[in-house]
Amino acid sequence: MFLEATLKNNPELIEAAAAFHKKGLIEPNTYCIDLDSVGKNANLIAETAKKLGINLYFMTKQFGRNLVVAKTIVQAGIESAVAVDMDEARVLYKNGITIGHMGHIVQVPRALLKEALQMKPEVITCFSLEKAREIDDAAGELGIVQDILLRVVDDGDCIYPGQEGGIPLKDLERTASAIKKFANVRIIGVTSFPCLLYDYDSAKIEPTANLYTITTAARQLKDMGFDIAQINAPSVTCVSTMPLLKETGATHGEPGHSLTGTTPLHSRGHEPEVQSMVYVTEVSHSDEKRAYVFGGGFYPRSRLEKAYIPGKKLILEARDISPESIDYYTSLETEGTKLYPGETVIYSFRTQIFVTRSKVAIIEGIHKGNPKILGIFNSMGDRIR
Repeated sequence: MFLEATLKNNPELIEAAAAFHKKGLIEPNTYCIDLDSVGKNANLIAETAKKLGINLYFMTKQFGRNLVVAKTIVQAGIESAVAVDMDEARVLYKNGITIGHMGHIVQVPRALLKEALQMKPEVITCFSLEKAREIDDAAGELGIVQDILLRVVDDGDCIYPGQEGGIPLKDLERTASAIKKFANVRIIGVTSFPCLLYDYDSAKIEPTANLYTITTAARQLKDMGFDIAQINAPSVTCVSTMPLLKETGATHGEPGHSLTGTTPLHSRGHEPEVQSMVYVTEVSHSDEKRAYVFGGGFYPRSRLEKAYIPGKKLILEARDISPESIDYYTSLETEGTKLYPGETVIYSFRTQIFVTRSKVAIIEGIHKGNPKILGIFNSMGDRIR
């Protein structure tokens, strides 16, 4: 999906990744991240947000909750992270990353709420009156008041399978009135996901129905007397989309893939953020028509299309693996070209490293002509070496 864009905008990353693999310093099934480019991307995003008055929480799941990358993003100007689940929250909190938002997409389980509250998140998202009550009880035991966002949904909203949930817009007034009686939580905003989506036909970012749902919800809550400080509108938050967030009344965005230049909008290679992540593997074996490469890091929504063979400077058609199968291997259409076991293969596609079994190599100094591996990590952010 991003191979041509990466070859155009960051060929040095591909060269460095291939060289490290050839030397045996990077194993197959390793994502390589260009740390310096991520820092520049984060700074561009942070500066644009500052000019527009948009607040940001950054995502880490897509690059494997990596703390080296996270701290680089903080240094670049995005100071708070969003924790997609409690496992991520623990990693971030333990390593000194400020947690701005938790509970969205994954609600905080009841038994973990006191632990979550002790991390002092700026906001926690609630899908229901019951969850707000649970947070109120836990906050009461700790003697604090926790700010919360309501995830509000309506008919016609875009909700991905496995991410269902939220307070129906038609029930918002009743639910908010009930929550208002709680002593230890305070409604300060609304959220949903996704609020923006890339249209593959028009090649543009368009607002979803979700965005209109939460802006409507915010107006209703303001009319009820709530002080609404957040209209949090995540999905495809990047330099080019933040003016749209501002225009529609959103106050917060949550950059994730834009930090590595890998949102769908970036597939053409024309955006300010540079592609900063590639997937490195190698040929295992082949037959008359195909070469088979080691897997472990392929992702069902990757829109995998092509692979690059740096030793031959050759781009080949890549076959994606069915979501029903384990990605022990995936294949390349060799088109009569002989590929040998051990040959480096490089991909650039949309991923979520935290749901893979990949390793992550963090590389600095690529654009100074002196690339250096800072460390090898697993997909959960733990250092391997």
